[in-house]
Amino acid sequence: MISLSPELIEQISHGFNVPARPQALIDIQNLIDDPEADIQQLANLIAGDIGLSSAILKTINAPVYGMSRTISDIPQAVMLLGQRAVGTLVTALMLRNSFTATASISFERLWDNSGMVADTMVFIGRGIKDKVPAENLYAAGLFHDCGIAAMSQRFEDYRATLQQANSDYERNPVSYEDERYQCNHAQVGYFIASSWSLPADICRVVLTHHEEDFLVRNMNDEVALPWATLKMADNMVNQIRRGADLTDWGRVRDDCFEALGIMEYDYLNLLEDRADTLQ
Repeated sequence: MISLSPELIEQISHGFNVPARPQALIDIQNLIDDPEADIQQLANLIAGDIGLSSAILKTINAPVYGMSRTISDIPQAVMLLGQRAVGTLVTALMLRNSFTATASISFERLWDNSGMVADTMVFIGRGIKDKVPAENLYAAGLFHDCGIAAMSQRFEDYRATLQQANSDYERNPVSYEDERYQCNHAQVGYFIASSWSLPADICRVVLTHHEEDFLVRNMNDEVALPWATLKMADNMVNQIRRGADLTDWGRVRDDCFEALGIMEYDYLNLLEDRADTLQ
């Protein structure tokens, strides 16, 4: 079981503005965990929040989800996706609305990029050799950089640190954070994801997504597929938006291809198709 050291937990819990789970989310998660509860109760609870209902319907009706028909109301969504799938989506969607304080980066840009990565993960997931639940891919994409939001609130120079890390192709990008802050956004993100009761596999992806030897050590692990999908989706989005690979892509690319059972030409075809859908 992967976890943070007690010292690091102490540092994060007291040094960062980590948002608490909203009461509405606690109620939803308690209902999902209640064996006596039924789907209609969950649907009614979610339907009472107009903003959340709209966000869920917008998400599951996106083309990357490939629904055969338009999902028009929350009871339909809960019935088709299942309680736990909807709970995962609700958690991911609520988090992005929980960071409101002043920060050294643009939250709008961060969540826009994370949303594109999440959609691209679902897009990739529809074609890989083994299926990963779409809602897990989507949540991992939305959450993978949530630690950046917390760190940007804590450190005034964090934007400069990110810019330097994102331009250095020789070093692991989180090494700059480790040197300057004695922690990194993957660790902070893991703390947040765990605190918000996301599934354990998603939390592991968040924590390890900058460990460049992760697939070498865990190729047969259940987390290998979502991990590789995240890295590939993140690089695709960077290619489409900025015309360049991420600084660590070259060091994990071949392992990602192996985990996903694809070749480079498959990746290039997926990249072209994804670019077309975004245009």
